[in-house]
Amino acid sequence: MMIDLRSSESNPQGREVTTMRRYSEYIGRRRRTRRQGRGSRTIAILSGILLAGAVACESLLEVEIPGQVEDAALDDPALAGTMMISALGEFECALNTLVPTNAFLTGEFIASNFFLSSNVWGWRGETEIRATSGACSTSRAATNYGYYTPFQRARFLAEDAVRRITEFSDADVPDKSNVLGTLNAYAGYSLVHLGENYCEMALDNGPLMQPREVLALAAERFTTAISQASDPSIVNMARVGRARANLDLGNLSEAAADAEQVPEGFVRNAEYSTAQIRRENSTYNRTETDYLSVGFAWRDLEVAGMPDPRVPVVNTGRKGQDGETDQWDQLKYTARDDPIPIASWREAQFIIAEARMGQAALDALNRVRDVYGIPHIRMSEVDDMLATILEERKRTFFLEGHWHSDMIRHNIQFPQGVNHKGNSFQPYSCMPLPDIEVNNNVNLSG
Repeated sequence: MMIDLRSSESNPQGREVTTMRRYSEYIGRRRRTRRQGRGSRTIAILSGILLAGAVACESLLEVEIPGQVEDAALDDPALAGTMMISALGEFECALNTLVPTNAFLTGEFIASNFFLSSNVWGWRGETEIRATSGACSTSRAATNYGYYTPFQRARFLAEDAVRRITEFSDADVPDKSNVLGTLNAYAGYSLVHLGENYCEMALDNGPLMQPREVLALAAERFTTAISQASDPSIVNMARVGRARANLDLGNLSEAAADAEQVPEGFVRNAEYSTAQIRRENSTYNRTETDYLSVGFAWRDLEVAGMPDPRVPVVNTGRKGQDGETDQWDQLKYTARDDPIPIASWREAQFIIAEARMGQAALDALNRVRDVYGIPHIRMSEVDDMLATILEERKRTFFLEGHWHSDMIRHNIQFPQGVNHKGNSFQPYSCMPLPDIEVNNNVNLSG
């Protein structure tokens, strides 16, 4: 058997930057990028985990990982680091596809291109969505969407590595417990994204599963990760993940208890790189090519009469690639190697807000507002606490992939009627299983 090992907080935390300053910096970067490209930066994600032979690289993202190896060859402790890096790289690829896909489905982005393979996601064509299982982008001009296969690969690689590394001796795998905790945490997040966003699920050609079953499995992975990991970043990532899964499952007290342990300022990022195109921030690339424009409901948002720094966008004054759509650019990601948050203290505060409600919720929302330097919400201004929480989430997690699952969780209606290109939105409430799963899984195809 052959195993494919190829693998592939954003700006607002702690600093306030005006939209115009972001725009001028962004335009300067775009011009420089088009002339000469950007250099790689040093990224330290997992200190203390060394590949066999002590590979000397600036970043684990630049490690050359074999495309395919014999299954039995992986039963070698010397490959423990390779297996972990492969799993984490595949997860970061998957998240890199989830963010623009979910934004397209919710209306955070609208199509400003004329490619049919892209536009079908804008009106949510079910037949076309089912036909696409997703893949990492290998071109800056990519028009593909979907993330089923990337997250299934990331989950499988992490869980397979856990199974193998568990059998190795502690002496053969330095920091073995932390390695296992890291893999379980990332496996948990793959399951969270699959469980939150898909109408139903199947794992490893198994039987049909409901989202709650997948999320319960994710919570188990996070519990194991917390017990194994020694790296505080992994422990807090798993705490946020378990809190998130429990919030989805309606286990509110358990969700809040985990979220309240996350330290202020914490963020665990998916890191991206200019070393190869599949490692670049796909959301930035789709903006830089004028393929996607910011959706109508996210334009010109204000707070206290000023532009909302949580939703940095700008009207460029030009048309998109289709020559017709007004091009509004997002300014949250302004470089090809900008990171995407996986888990953060900000998210923990929103989990506390939704789980606790009342004054505790308001306090949590205002703690996040402090990060952006915007005025507090007063209780007298709140008519509906849940609606307030969701609006704050919608703005704070702009282009971080959350709003799609928030809409599903709270039964918020997806855009209806006709879109800006005259296409009728198709009925939609969650991502359908792709044809590749239905046709190849005997439990589903009959």
